Amino acid sequence: MSAAQLGEPDFGILTQSEMVATAARITAAVSCPVIVDADTGYGNAINVMRTVQELERAGAAGLFLEDQVWPKRCGHMRGKRVIPVDEQVEKLRAAVEARGASGLFIVARTDARQAHGLDDAIARAAAYRRAGADALFVEAPQSVDELREIGRALPPPLVANMVQQGATPELPLEELAGLGFQMIVYPVAGLFAATRAMQDVFARLRADGHVHGVRDRLVGFSDFNTLVGLDEKYALDERFGGQRSPIK
Repeated sequence: MSAAQLGEPDFGILTQSEMVATAARITAAVSCPVIVDADTGYGNAINVMRTVQELERAGAAGLFLEDQVWPKRCGHMRGKRVIPVDEQVEKLRAAVEARGASGLFIVARTDARQAHGLDDAIARAAAYRRAGADALFVEAPQSVDELREIGRALPPPLVANMVQQGATPELPLEELAGLGFQMIVYPVAGLFAATRAMQDVFARLRADGHVHGVRDRLVGFSDFNTLVGLDEKYALDERFGGQRSPIK
């Protein structure tokens, strides 16, 4: 989101309201459950409660809540810092209270692996489960052995984050499942693919003055409009009078 909407790195620049607004647009456009990255909750436990309530109103099925110091940064960037474990426990307890009976799925993420080591990250994750988190996410383990230790030490469901050229080894889904992970996320694979495609297409346009040489890599106009539901809009247009002249 930070790159696509602001042209900025994932460096704690996005605000709560920007995340909530984007979540609302996405949940309105898809039928699958959407779990939203709520960063640190954008403040203390009271801010977390509001974040939970806003995301519920936006139609989210769940959220990720992490223990970095705000402003945070991408889990695979250097220089991360984490808040005291007791403070994050209180923020998670606040999130659980704020969701009430809604069933909002809370994923507790810790970024302590880089800051304090794997043992501390695992201990934090265990404390977050006791605070009421539904799933656990130890961000940026640095080897297969570390992934295996997380899967052995913590109860499921567990999250593995596959960032291409990130800190964590990129493994097949089957291998990750065998190591004890049930929720596998690929947060930037589509973004990276789209970025490369746009770089290639616009470089060809600048060099050749057209995109004929890469037409086979483009979605067709008709296929694109099918994807975004143009036929449904045509049907609504006809149902409600289409191009009738305005009443004078």
